[in-house]
Amino acid sequence: MPRIAAAVCDTQALLYHAARDRRLGRRAAAFFTACEARNAIVYVPVTVLWEIGLLARRGHIDLGRPLAGFAEDLFSNPAYHPLELSVEQVLLAAEQGPHGDPFDPLIVAAARLLDLPLVTGDRKIAESSSVRTVW
Repeated sequence: MPRIAAAVCDTQALLYHAARDRRLGRRAAAFFTACEARNAIVYVPVTVLWEIGLLARRGHIDLGRPLAGFAEDLFSNPAYHPLELSVEQVLLAAEQGPHGDPFDPLIVAAARLLDLPLVTGDRKIAESSSVRTVW
């Protein structure tokens, strides 16, 4: 299995990694381990941060600190890069049509625009073949 030098992550993958959740796929866990060692780069779409903030505000997850503190900790490692939302990303996401999760098309569009794999356990995304996935 070739080493992945860079990828985009989705919300679930980032949260599983942050919580050291065993549900994180083997290849995804290896990728995040490489990021922690600064041997790979992960792009975190700001859409992912927004979704994490909403999940925390609704009580679905507990970050143990405000979102700003979570982001500060995350981006203190230079292997983690915030990926701003662009008009191009929004337009590409809009072409994907309706989806049950309003964040997924934007996250997939980010991976497509960077031409990088997406770290995700979402079967619908993996089966869509719109982007390479790692799990």
